[in-house]
Amino acid sequence: MPELTYMSWLKKIERALGWLAIPDLTLYLVVGQAAVFLAILMGVVQSDVFVLVPQWVLQGEPWRLVTFLLCPPPTSVLFIVFAWWMFYLMGTSLEKYWGTFRYNLFLLVGYLLTVGVGFFHPELPVTNTFLAGTVFLAFAHLNPDFELAIFFILPVRIKWLALLTWIGYGYALVRYGWPTRLAVLAATGNFLLFFSRDLVLTARMRGRRMKEQAETFARAGEPRHRCRVCGKTDLTHPELDFRYCSKCAGDECYCPEHIFQHEHVLSADADPKK
Repeated sequence: MPELTYMSWLKKIERALGWLAIPDLTLYLVVGQAAVFLAILMGVVQSDVFVLVPQWVLQGEPWRLVTFLLCPPPTSVLFIVFAWWMFYLMGTSLEKYWGTFRYNLFLLVGYLLTVGVGFFHPELPVTNTFLAGTVFLAFAHLNPDFELAIFFILPVRIKWLALLTWIGYGYALVRYGWPTRLAVLAATGNFLLFFSRDLVLTARMRGRRMKEQAETFARAGEPRHRCRVCGKTDLTHPELDFRYCSKCAGDECYCPEHIFQHEHVLSADADPKK
């Protein structure tokens, strides 16, 4: 029932606002960042023009609410192309899996959370790094066995890189101040909002699996045969040949000593005189 409610709610929003969704949004973001990077590299513009500082927005520079999305990743020239390629790969995969509207909604929620928490400390710049991190975490959750070649050589499953990212986020929550904590909470909040149901179902499934495994291990230590009279089992006396009485109701097992020397077990409707 929760799934039907969630899906119907999402479909209603898509019917009303689906026309606003932008196809290939990831491509536009990558091309925009590449253009800004080249412009900064050639000295045409300064990076300060694009940075989002909420205090400057309040002072009459609202364009920063959008232009900060075009700031290139904070990495070296050698790895920036790789970072753009990975972001494009993961973003387009999410769009194909979810559809254009839901992918746009995922980015929009992450954007609103990122910008919103930035206004708690308006004097500090807001980065798009954690917003890109939500795309990475979403892709890793849906494709945990995807192999990524580190330095184009070492293959690593992306679920382990996602685990390191979660550990890094946890460390940032404990180690750094509230501006970083709020940015992390915005990124993880976006992820949890879209994947909370999947996480709950996965946890329940793993709980059932652990319970079944525990029951299997418990049954593994139980004997297969137990004498109804003396209680000897095939575990305590493996040399004995246990047999079942055909005259007893049900499957009653007896050791060689009592197979012919026992009172027969009768069914509830059996005639005791027979």
